[in-house]
Amino acid sequence: MSLLPLVIVNPASAGAATRDVWPALASDLRTHFGPFNCAFTERAGDGRLLAAQAAKEGRRLIIACGGDGTASEVANGILESGTECELGLLPSGTGGDLRRTLGLPQRAAAAARALRNGRTRLMDVGRVSYLNHKGENESRYFLGVASFGMSPSVIERVKESSPSWLPQKGARWLSGRVSFAVAKLQTTLASPHTTVAVQLDDHPERRLTVANLCVANARYFGGGMKVAPRALLDDGRFDIITIGDLGALKILANAHQLYMGTHLSMEQVHHALAARVEARPAREGTEVAIEVDGELPGRLPATFEILPRALRVRV
Repeated sequence: MSLLPLVIVNPASAGAATRDVWPALASDLRTHFGPFNCAFTERAGDGRLLAAQAAKEGRRLIIACGGDGTASEVANGILESGTECELGLLPSGTGGDLRRTLGLPQRAAAAARALRNGRTRLMDVGRVSYLNHKGENESRYFLGVASFGMSPSVIERVKESSPSWLPQKGARWLSGRVSFAVAKLQTTLASPHTTVAVQLDDHPERRLTVANLCVANARYFGGGMKVAPRALLDDGRFDIITIGDLGALKILANAHQLYMGTHLSMEQVHHALAARVEARPAREGTEVAIEVDGELPGRLPATFEILPRALRVRV
């Protein structure tokens, strides 16, 4: 007898709002999708462990309820299990960038119907090897975007607290797009640019000074920025988006183009395709943090590799 689908819920997602709205989400899921089992995460990494165990037990569908970080953890567990278990999404997070790329609905009832009636799609997955916060070699999978430059500082600001002009619980109702936009403004004004050495596939290594560099499997990151508008989830290549040595005022003046996906026409923005990316700090002794699917696992040097059509996802 096949096991019921498992929903892995991150109650801390969306500024802990998921904890409060879960009863309503569960009701919509039962009504529009059907019966399921449920497990709650308590700390970072739980989604990965729960998903790996459930997939090995024979679950055919595991649904991530939370944001992009939750989806990424669950996908890591599924991939590590070596099974053909399928990933589903019940969005309830700050960013929602993977949901946007997959074209999934945001409202719970519509998302539940999509889980019931949707089709299976094989999507590419990224694998990144890097130095963790202890200076040890580590690797993980990612679904959306990995990046370095300004973006880790933006993510850190979003995670740390609400903006100072909001009430203490402001992050619970502040939309993902506004949260990221405020953090981006603060970071742009405070952060120096990053100098790195980057190699794409077998091309010669190049030294670059960047405001940000994105290794994109999906189109969106940072709470709705369409950073890689040409990215495809099944073409076997990353879209590499390099935002060059722009001044803070120019970055802020053109920020709207990131959300519309029209920034590739800018002189200091460059686009390339690659299946493998190697990056390291250009200056010895410099630490360059990376973000991966909205999480902050460590720093350069890092190697990013594409795994074509490696994950089954319900769309």
